Amino acid sequence: MSNRITTLFKIQYPVIQAGMIWCSGWELASAVSNAGGLGIIGAGSMYPEVLKTHIRKCKNASSKPFAVNVPLLYPNVEEIMNIIVEEGVKIVFSSAGNPASWTSFLKEKGITVVHVIANTKFALKAEACGVDAIVAEGFEAGGHNGREETTTLCLIPMVKDQVKIPVIAAGGIGTGRAMLAAFALGAEGVQIGSAFAVAEESSAHPDFKNRIIGAAEGDTKLRMKKLVPVRLLKNTFDETIAQAEAEGAHAETLKQLLGRARAKLGMFEGNLEEGELEIGQVSAMLKGIKPAAAILDEIWQEFLTEKQRISSLKF
Repeated sequence: MSNRITTLFKIQYPVIQAGMIWCSGWELASAVSNAGGLGIIGAGSMYPEVLKTHIRKCKNASSKPFAVNVPLLYPNVEEIMNIIVEEGVKIVFSSAGNPASWTSFLKEKGITVVHVIANTKFALKAEACGVDAIVAEGFEAGGHNGREETTTLCLIPMVKDQVKIPVIAAGGIGTGRAMLAAFALGAEGVQIGSAFAVAEESSAHPDFKNRIIGAAEGDTKLRMKKLVPVRLLKNTFDETIAQAEAEGAHAETLKQLLGRARAKLGMFEGNLEEGELEIGQVSAMLKGIKPAAAILDEIWQEFLTEKQRISSLKF
């Protein structure tokens, strides 16, 4: 397949692996890239020197393009950006912050820039800042989420109608059928998180992967809207947050309950009760731990099959 996204990233399939904290190390990124998609190293859970190591290992494991995701609200952003330039990374996905702060810097270095948004206002702002593409992420997505709670079904066509640059759909996409639906809405690529979080190469703790696979419909909720909205799996920590929110807790109280390294505790270290377990609604559809290449191939083959089925319908 060839379109603006495959051409922009020089990849075979318009499938991008999300830059998920504690899941998206060099092993997952290189596996997805080697399979023909775009792998992403998630810098949000890495100190600068750790990121440098992951970039170098990814280069050694794959000759294919890969990207680094940088949440702009995290500390050490300047150091991280300098490492990205020094290590010759060609593609950056920025998120959770103002694209105006780093897009020009990266573009001047010849780096392709993509920014993650959750509404049309920031889609237009990102386009005006000069990004090459945007990821429009709907309410169904795991991890940090938009306050507007706009679903992917509504968000993609609204954003597509407002911008000229390519749109990558995210949120609730873990199958070929969902990918085809995103393309029907105007997307030219999809970004997939949860389905790759349970890949063999994901750096997530095995217990977290199994918890994702065992998730049922309704087992995730959007929490901490007064702080930074995040979709979580139900557990003891989630219940604590839910109770605090029901009692009208302010942002500072939620910040204290969250504490430090809560996501690492759950997703990387495997504490399934006290840890923060970030994952999307599509977790209820995931049934097994497989290699990243197999996951990508299943999505692509289902996409082609469903595309053929739709085209054969008689109206």
